[in-house]
Amino acid sequence: MRLFRLLLAIAFLLAGVAVGALNPQPVSIDLGFTVLRASLGVALILALLAGVVAGGLVLVASVVLPLQQKLRKRP
Repeated sequence: MRLFRLLLAIAFLLAGVAVGALNPQPVSIDLGFTVLRASLGVALILALLAGVVAGGLVLVASVVLPLQQKLRKRP
């Protein structure tokens, strides 16, 4: 199982490097109060990461916390 996780992590790392290397075009992201400048590959990877984190937080708030509260109430 540990070897599988290592291979999966390496595969995702290589995929991230490939996305970054194949998309070197500069982009500007206007947030209203500031402008971020980065390469397209970095912007894509950061957007994907932000989506994963936001989805994880929603999952924790909507599923995990209510289940933990139910378990605490059980005798």
